[in-house]
Amino acid sequence: MTLEEKVDLMSGKMSFDEVRGAIKGKNKLHYNEFPYPAGGSYEKGVPQMLFCDGSRGVVCGTGKSTCFPVSLLRGATFNKRLEEQIGAAMSKEVLAYGGNLFAGVCINLPYHPGWGRSQETYSEDSFVLGEMGAAMVRGIQKQGVIACIKHFAFNQMENGRFQVNITCSKRTEREVFLAHFQKCIKEGAAAVMSSYNKYCGVMCGHHDYLLNQVLKKEWDFDGFIMSDFMWGIKDTIEAVNGGQTMEMPTTKYFGSKLIKAVEEGKVPECIIDDAVLRIMRTLLATKNKKKFDSTVIGCLHHRRLARQCAEEGITLIKNHDNILPINRAKTKKIVVFGRLADEDNLGDQGSSQVFPPYVVSPLKGILQNSSKTTEVIFYAGANVSHGKRLAESADAVVFIAGYDHHDEGEFVAQNTKDLYTSAVGGDRKKSLGLHLQEQEFIKEVGRVNKTSIVVLIGGSMIMLDDWKDSVSSILMAYYPGMEGGNALARILFGDVNPSGKLPFVIPEREMDLPVLDWNAKEVYYDYYHGYQKLDHDKRKPLVPFGFGLSYTEFKLDNMEVRLKDERLYAFCDVHNIGKRTGAEVIQMYVGFPEAQVERPLKALKGFERVLLRPKEKKRVMISCPVDEFAWYNETTCQFENEHTVCRVMLGNSSAEERLLKQSILL
Repeated sequence: MTLEEKVDLMSGKMSFDEVRGAIKGKNKLHYNEFPYPAGGSYEKGVPQMLFCDGSRGVVCGTGKSTCFPVSLLRGATFNKRLEEQIGAAMSKEVLAYGGNLFAGVCINLPYHPGWGRSQETYSEDSFVLGEMGAAMVRGIQKQGVIACIKHFAFNQMENGRFQVNITCSKRTEREVFLAHFQKCIKEGAAAVMSSYNKYCGVMCGHHDYLLNQVLKKEWDFDGFIMSDFMWGIKDTIEAVNGGQTMEMPTTKYFGSKLIKAVEEGKVPECIIDDAVLRIMRTLLATKNKKKFDSTVIGCLHHRRLARQCAEEGITLIKNHDNILPINRAKTKKIVVFGRLADEDNLGDQGSSQVFPPYVVSPLKGILQNSSKTTEVIFYAGANVSHGKRLAESADAVVFIAGYDHHDEGEFVAQNTKDLYTSAVGGDRKKSLGLHLQEQEFIKEVGRVNKTSIVVLIGGSMIMLDDWKDSVSSILMAYYPGMEGGNALARILFGDVNPSGKLPFVIPEREMDLPVLDWNAKEVYYDYYHGYQKLDHDKRKPLVPFGFGLSYTEFKLDNMEVRLKDERLYAFCDVHNIGKRTGAEVIQMYVGFPEAQVERPLKALKGFERVLLRPKEKKRVMISCPVDEFAWYNETTCQFENEHTVCRVMLGNSSAEERLLKQSILL
């Protein structure tokens, strides 16, 4: 190939006006309505890269794609097998749209739950991110679609993502922020998207250390790297020499500028050859991909999968006096409060926005799944006196409260001249609790009816504050997707037994979380965040990580731990001692009380979801390679395992007092 032909393979084919206009809603077509092309050579038999975005479904098309629940809800299922099935379903829709590259694996770690795009990722915990991300990679690539993991790396601030410089210790870098990316690379992810932010003073899209040294050399990544869109690189020579292989989705710094840089000797042609080889071999490996026509897009099977996922992820946080499930036959009147009850609220409206054929809102779900003799009254207002009158006469009261795309999500400026005041989404800047009006309404009206249920909608942790004592039951529904209303109603009426587990911790006070300025230009990330920070600071959480109630009750006992062939095996018996069939998630945590270096009190290193009938008992095994327990030695620049006591803990949440414990010498 000529130099011009090679550079062309590294270049996006869209124009700036086409993409930027679509993002801002000024074009007839929405963002990524069709797969965005890049590279390709008809003469040489190299197919184009055809990019499709999304993390809750494929963003292409209008009124067609299946909108699954957001990734955070899918993380709450703790179901790797289900996530792999969802990855396969999404990739079939990618193929049906004519795409071959899917950026559906977002695995950035929410260092702080106020990050606006927390909804696009699975958990605050690196281990969960790695396991669920790897499952998604498997599902996507089994269908012959290239899985792109994003955003590499240290991308967990939305408002300041174009300006912020992140720093942290090398140990924090490797153990907390890069470990889950490495796991997805080991699983075979064929593409990586770099991030907008800087790390240690260098743009991540230009970052020789991250892209060349870590990703390509240390991790032996043989796929290609693409820039985050539009502003992911800002210099031709720095980007290419720094390891970037494809400018997306436009060509501004590559193309003729890159050809000139090579001709002037500022970029060695061998770097171009390496980039082209990575792109070509990935494309050719998927050239004979499976075929799917448009009938697979939004098909019944995928919609049922979306509902199943919502049913497994919606999390029951409180159920005083077992007021849930609602007895459908005996309930004559239900009052549904809250403007969000009747909204098609799928999450943020940035690059992951999906356009499904329909959306079942919470109100629609309750109406469709309640008894024909049940009267359902909806009130979206905020008049407390009127709310009390309605609640007093009802058999059950359901508050739908929380957030939508105005409150959180990808930061989308509507006016570039007024960037920070004319925008939707972004990080949660004021509070992590409900809007004050919602809090006051729930606090006052919830006391009137003993069967009062709050359903929280949102893309990350929501503080419960003092309104929690005014209601009997609390459910976290996240953004539950196009079938979310049906899934929620089926849980409320007891057709489905809730089994979701919180993929984050809920602290008693916001000050127990890391301190962060969302508009800062310099941010230092500490080693501890989330539940591990609360453990380290000796702060008891309000609701522990991994917590979720059921309509039945489980008992764990008879724990056993073994070490064999460099793997740790933990066993316990799980009994369903209640009266309903239900699923429980057994979680394995490890700690190192006698370690010579500081370690977390406990860190999740395994989980297994198990379904049990009433009175049924199963023996559950969770295994983990000993390599997972290694810590990063900044002196030797290597991961090392210490010959020390490992404290193994099994339970159905991270709550210290309820964990089974046993120690073993590593």
